Amino acid sequence: MQATNRYPLLHGGFIVLTLCLALASLCLGQYRLGLSEVMQQIVSFPGDGTAGQIVWSVRLPRILLALLAGGGLALCGAVLQGVFQNPLVDPHIIGVTSGSAFGGTLAILLGVSPLIMMVSTFGFGLGALILVWLIAALQQRENTLMLILSGIIISGFFAALVSLMQYLADSEETLPNIVFWLLGSFATANWHKVAMLALPVSFVTVVLFQLRWRINLLALEEKDALALGVPLKMLRRSVLICCAVLVSSQVAVSGSIAWVGLVIPHLARLLVGADHRHLLPVAFWLGGSFMIVVDDLARTLTQAEIPIGIITALLGAPMFAVLLFHTTRRSTQ
Repeated sequence: MQATNRYPLLHGGFIVLTLCLALASLCLGQYRLGLSEVMQQIVSFPGDGTAGQIVWSVRLPRILLALLAGGGLALCGAVLQGVFQNPLVDPHIIGVTSGSAFGGTLAILLGVSPLIMMVSTFGFGLGALILVWLIAALQQRENTLMLILSGIIISGFFAALVSLMQYLADSEETLPNIVFWLLGSFATANWHKVAMLALPVSFVTVVLFQLRWRINLLALEEKDALALGVPLKMLRRSVLICCAVLVSSQVAVSGSIAWVGLVIPHLARLLVGADHRHLLPVAFWLGGSFMIVVDDLARTLTQAEIPIGIITALLGAPMFAVLLFHTTRRSTQ
């Protein structure tokens, strides 16, 4: 089969896989539902009785939130690895995750409303990116290496502030809330949070899909890209802003979640190659599918819900080791 025909079928296959996983997830939980019952409740919107309440008010918004969060993180990781030409880069490298985490922990410590907490998380995330640019500007070198180093500096600074918030928090009530939120969870999912995440994810995804052929050019040497008329600095800034919006929005609604933006792009790259025209859609749907499965495990393995970050680390680390071994063995053949 020709490549031009294979990729649309592959993309369609991942979309179908994601939808099937989402449908199966509607059946899972402490209150078990049959597939026929779930389909009946979906068709008869807004549903009726206890089953309708569970499907429409509890499970469906949670599954959609997991899909958007996982897809957004995987998309962000794939883009950043292309921009920085480094397979070890993930969304945490630009400092936005740590900045958003500080905004959220500060809001929890002050006891503000959920809306102000989301605004604080989003604002500090974008503020962290601005600080990264300021450090690079002070060095008068806004290249990929300087941006990575600046991101590490800002990440370390905000991580220290997060630790300070934990130290100042009341150990009886506030500290457990901070720790649970930092580990990530979709337990508080609702339609308001789905809308809060769906808007930025949809907009940024469309923008990045429009730029995906240009992102391929960032893999070239800087002189070659400039010779082709590619505005490197403007393109890099646009991509970083898009990724900052994605990450800060995700952290605002579901806390900090690691490993997804690092592992899933590698898996997608093994399946479709490094061409971002095919890589970005596959990474998005793979990330969404992965997060739906992780959330299913989080809410069904034990009576008490397991934080998402623990499961992504337990699954992500071995997956990354296997991918690394496979890539290394293939390169030596």
